[in-house]
Amino acid sequence: MFEHVHGRAGEVLSRDDYLTDFSRVHASDIDLLAKIERGQSFQEPGSPSWEAFAAGDWPAALRLMEDERVPIASYFRDTSARGLTFRRLRVVEFPVSPYVQWEMHLLRLRAELGERIRVLPAGEIAELERDAKLPELVVLGRSVMYTVIYDAEGKGAGARRFTDPGLIRATVAEFKDLYARGESIAAFFEREIAPLAPPAVRRPSAQLPASSAH
Repeated sequence: MFEHVHGRAGEVLSRDDYLTDFSRVHASDIDLLAKIERGQSFQEPGSPSWEAFAAGDWPAALRLMEDERVPIASYFRDTSARGLTFRRLRVVEFPVSPYVQWEMHLLRLRAELGERIRVLPAGEIAELERDAKLPELVVLGRSVMYTVIYDAEGKGAGARRFTDPGLIRATVAEFKDLYARGESIAAFFEREIAPLAPPAVRRPSAQLPASSAH
């Protein structure tokens, strides 16, 4: 799956150029934002909740996450009003990593407020990843898609940009097939995440520069 994406060079964008281009296209007349998250550990400096999580303060991480409810709700009201649907497929390996445990709380909140999120255990797609793991993929409408680039520490470093209509159509079709195989985040969270003890996180040795946002 996504063989047509693997190996394609695309237009390589720096982190700043990617964020600028993403914002421009996102603000245009598109009806779909589709995202696949495959990595199990990322860094999100700039997010107060993530920074509390990374510092080992789990209660503060959850409290600060709840503070994001109002801006997240506003975002989904605005995007829904202009006909934009946000679908995310989150691939999860077991045992669940500390980062994914933290992120699942955030994704549950986002799902409550309008994002359409499904979860797929990595073991269920092993046959699709014999040659390469699924890409970290973002599709905006039918005109632009990106494979997101992360550095060795899991910080956003940019993206590869693709605009070929045939490539994007094929990617959207495969995304829809894979998304349909996923489980609702509400059911997954209650079964797999809610029973977990707070994650053990090693404190970072230094403050990290800002990374890409969700």
